[in-house]
Amino acid sequence: MPQIQSIRRMGRNGESMASIARKQHVSGPTVRKYLRMDDLSEKPPVRKRRGSVVDPYPPLIERWLAEDRGSWRKQRHTATRIWEWLRDEHGAEVSLSTVTRAVARLGRESAVEPGDAFVDLVWHPDEARADFGEVDVLYGGAVQRMRRFVPDFPYSNIGLAQLMPGENAECACQALLDLFEWLGGVPERIVFDDAAGVGRGTRLFQAFQARYGFESSLCSPYAGHEKGAVEAKVGMIRRKLFVPGPGVWSPENFDSGLPDRCLELGGKPRHAKDEEEAVLFAEGR
Repeated sequence: MPQIQSIRRMGRNGESMASIARKQHVSGPTVRKYLRMDDLSEKPPVRKRRGSVVDPYPPLIERWLAEDRGSWRKQRHTATRIWEWLRDEHGAEVSLSTVTRAVARLGRESAVEPGDAFVDLVWHPDEARADFGEVDVLYGGAVQRMRRFVPDFPYSNIGLAQLMPGENAECACQALLDLFEWLGGVPERIVFDDAAGVGRGTRLFQAFQARYGFESSLCSPYAGHEKGAVEAKVGMIRRKLFVPGPGVWSPENFDSGLPDRCLELGGKPRHAKDEEEAVLFAEGR
């Protein structure tokens, strides 16, 4: 650094580069470099990435992960299974922890592939999404696991609920009937998660749909962006209205007051809109 300071000082004093090079015993290009430098702060050392024993295998792991995207999530490759395949089929001498880190990193990088994009879904006031959720209640003096049928109205972000004994077409139709009567009307369209009984298009549900004249559709498989909001609404209602687990002696009486309690949760402004959720819900209703 003292020599650099001398070179720059001599340059400021008007000496030629040839004179500076001769006096400092350095080459002309070296003098030119130091005279032109704007940043003389020391550069932090660059850490060189050490090679890993898993480096030859990412293309193979990525291929397995890509194939998994079209498979049922419970039948996809786990990190342990990938490690076993690399060890047994490819002779890889690599630890399970190293493979686990590599699988996690590659999974994050491929979560959204180039060209993939999601846009906000546009919902009308008379459209709803519906899903089931589990909840423990004190029914007849004993803890019993029951189901909550939750239709969510995305336009207003209001979710309603009915407590049901099971997750099937009969329960879905009864819950919808009770809510139609409370609403005083029927949504134009309802998007269902693949709820048991509804997704399989049972004759009961088809007859119910024909009777009340609403359209229905199912979420796309493995499309979390389509059903994440209604799943969040199911969880929110559980936390707000079912913690701690309520005592239920008559499910019918309990359900009769449940929509009003759900509506009371809508006193806050709707995200990205200026009005309260309850006001927007009243518009749709």
